[in-house]
Amino acid sequence: MSGLKTRILDDVKAAMRAQDKERLGTLRLISAGIKQREVDERIQLDDTHVLAVLDKMARQHRDSIAQFESAGRHDLVKKEQSELSVVISYLPQPLSEAEVVDLIKAAITETGAASAKDMGKVMGILKPKVQGRFDMGKVGGMVKGLLP
Repeated sequence: MSGLKTRILDDVKAAMRAQDKERLGTLRLISAGIKQREVDERIQLDDTHVLAVLDKMARQHRDSIAQFESAGRHDLVKKEQSELSVVISYLPQPLSEAEVVDLIKAAITETGAASAKDMGKVMGILKPKVQGRFDMGKVGGMVKGLLP
């Protein structure tokens, strides 16, 4: 079992003992997301895959917060923000835009990418380094902008 998955399961048990119902609910959602992906793909998730699940959950919470704010549902915004903070606590330290640009330039050099046709090679190198630390959608646009 991956270290991150073990840490989440241990935190579920700790939240149960502490009777922290809000944190426990969020941790159970995370566990369910991980388990669902394992069942769907019939694999044991490693840390990289668990990070992908957490990254997706964080993105969903951010989208929900934006929608609830536009609808004036401040009670739901607060709930989503609290859940988002729990999810983020398991993600690695986020990267700055400058750090991502440096990683992109290094990946372009490493792959010898000469045009947008080589974007897949560059993204293949970047994904494990950036996953869960920066928005992958933005990374794609940045790569396009930096490729000759």
